[in-house]
Amino acid sequence: MSDLKTVVLNDVHQQLGAKMVPFAGYNMPVRYSSDLDEHHTVRRAVGIFDVSHMGEFRVRGPRALDLIQHVTSNDASKLADGKAQYSCLPNEDGGIVDDLLVYKMADEDYMLVVNASNIEKDWNWIQRHNVAYGAEMENISDQTSLFAVQGPKAAEALQPLTDVDLASIPYYSFVQGTFAGHPNVIISATGYTGAGGFELYIPNEAAVDIWNRILEAGKPFGLKPIGLGARDTLRLEMGFCLYGNDIDDATSPLEGGLGWITKFTKDFVNSQELAKQKEQGVTRKLVGFLMDGPGIPRAHYELVDENGNPVGEVTSGTQSPSLSKGIGLGYVKTELSKPGSKIFVQVRGKNLPATVTKLPFVKGTEE
Repeated sequence: MSDLKTVVLNDVHQQLGAKMVPFAGYNMPVRYSSDLDEHHTVRRAVGIFDVSHMGEFRVRGPRALDLIQHVTSNDASKLADGKAQYSCLPNEDGGIVDDLLVYKMADEDYMLVVNASNIEKDWNWIQRHNVAYGAEMENISDQTSLFAVQGPKAAEALQPLTDVDLASIPYYSFVQGTFAGHPNVIISATGYTGAGGFELYIPNEAAVDIWNRILEAGKPFGLKPIGLGARDTLRLEMGFCLYGNDIDDATSPLEGGLGWITKFTKDFVNSQELAKQKEQGVTRKLVGFLMDGPGIPRAHYELVDENGNPVGEVTSGTQSPSLSKGIGLGYVKTELSKPGSKIFVQVRGKNLPATVTKLPFVKGTEE
């Protein structure tokens, strides 16, 4: 018997012809047509992803913010109602428990959105620290579906389904309203593709109807269902980290390029050690690199310098559909982390040249 969990739309995806694969403990659609076609659909028009495997926790009460401030690296006290923030959960050993989004629903009421593979780990971690705060915590992951409608035509495609003025929602802001006739849908101007669009948090009982209504409303705009294969190439072109690949329990937020969400204006888990690390400087950094010629970098390929000495490892790599070139993320020694630095990727016994480059690799949309 399979221990795989299923999302509410599992049967719908199969009826749409999706290839289903195990991902983060769930049976998930990896593609419906081809990764290339789905990637370009999101960059040029609009696509819909079912990412209901993600986890959602509600944290409420007078000390909810104190708990969040303690366990996350970013400064959640800066959040106004209706705003979201990217953050991470540092561990006590200098690494990262998970990266996440923090939503401020109202005073004393927050929602945390965590990675599917880490739901139980994150819940236990936050609960452990909550002993000192006594915030009310509720795991709503199993009652919540999440759709990401991404691409330059996302607002136009979705607008007929709601009275909320979608074009007026700023980036990393959200509105709770009626969508496709269903109340209490969170419409969030966030996403993991860089192509613009929205993420919709939906009660499970409304999920199938809303999915079908979006597919119908999106037809004139070329909207298609998109699988996790294209989600990965889209996020990699933007240089967005994937937990378990580019950041994990052993990578520091400062090494992983997440210094911008690590705020030393407050105390948080391991903040003193991380502040010391910032002062002393890190010995390795996560960088983006572009292959100079043919060759596709893959996770765990070794990175070497011009003399063949090991300098790091690829954490994520692919053939960029937008650039038709190999791109990757990887940790290298700090002295090789500046844009323009030359490194080599070991591919099948050959050292193939690559150049460290500024992120993102591409603009979020294709002209």
